[in-house]
Amino acid sequence: MNQELIKKINKLKKEKNAIILAHCYQNIEIDEVADFVGDSLYLSRMAAQTDAKIIVFAGVYFMAETAKILSPEKKVLLPRPESGCLMADMINLQQLREFKSKNPGVPVVCYVNSTAEVKAESDICCTSANAIDVVKSLNTKNVLFVPDTHLGGYADSKLSDVNVITYPGYCPVHHNIKPEDIQRKKQEYPDAQVLVHPECSKDVIKLADFVGSTTGIIKKCQESKNKTFIIVTEKGVVDRLKRDMPEKTFVLIKENAVCANMKRIHLEDIYAALEQEVYEITVDSQIAKKALTAIEKMIKI
Repeated sequence: MNQELIKKINKLKKEKNAIILAHCYQNIEIDEVADFVGDSLYLSRMAAQTDAKIIVFAGVYFMAETAKILSPEKKVLLPRPESGCLMADMINLQQLREFKSKNPGVPVVCYVNSTAEVKAESDICCTSANAIDVVKSLNTKNVLFVPDTHLGGYADSKLSDVNVITYPGYCPVHHNIKPEDIQRKKQEYPDAQVLVHPECSKDVIKLADFVGSTTGIIKKCQESKNKTFIIVTEKGVVDRLKRDMPEKTFVLIKENAVCANMKRIHLEDIYAALEQEVYEITVDSQIAKKALTAIEKMIKI
C-alpha cells in the first residue's frame, strides 16, 4: 500500500511542480517522497533555491513559517497544521517584549525554533550549529537569548567575555534527558561515543564526547572511526543513522526521546495536503519582512 501511495505522491509532485521537505525528526517513511531531508533552516533554504511553486513541509509550524518567509511567492503547505513546537510556544511577542523591557538596550538572539513574530522582534536568528558564532558576532557584553535556555547556556559556557541572559524555554524531548540516562547507556556500551544535541541541559552536555546540531551529529558519525554511538537527541536521527550506516551501532539515549508533534505526519497526510492544496501557511507581510532581516543577518555570518 505504501508503494502505491509513494507513486501517487511522486506523480502529484510532478504535475503540480511541488517539492517535499522532511525534517530529520519525521517518521522515516517520509524520506521515500522527500526531495530534501535535514534540519529546519537547511530545508527552508533549499526550498528558496528551487523553482517549485508548492512546498510541502513535513515538519512543525515554525518551520513552515520560515519557509514561507524565505519563499513568499510560493505556496507552503503543512500537512498537519496542529503540528506545533512546544519550545516555540513557550514565548510569544508580549513575553519577548517583557523580557526585553527588563534588559533595556540588550540585543536579542533568537533560535530559529520560534514563531515568525518572535523572530521579527529579535535582532538576529541562530541555529543550534551557529549559536556561538552568532552571539559572538554582536560584540556586546550582554546578549538576550530566546527561547531555549539550554542552547543559550551552551553558548554562554563557550564565550567567557559574553554574558548570555537566557529565557526559560526548552525542548521537552531534550530537557527530559538526564545525566543518569547517559551513565546507564555507557555501562551497557563502554566503548561508545556520546553525541549530544546542545538543546540538552549543561549536566548532560558535560558527559558528551561531541556536542552538535542534528546535522553535526550525523556528520560526526559518518567521519568517526568509532563503531558505536550513543545518540542524545530525537529518535528520528537514530532511525536515519541506522538505515544509512548499518555497519555501525547507534543507541537511542531513551525510548521516549520522541517528538510527538513531529511524528504526526504520515504519507497519507502529505498526499491529502498536496492533492487538495490545503493547510496553507501565511505570514503577515510586515512580520515576514522583519523576520527575514533577522534570518538574513544570521546567514551572512
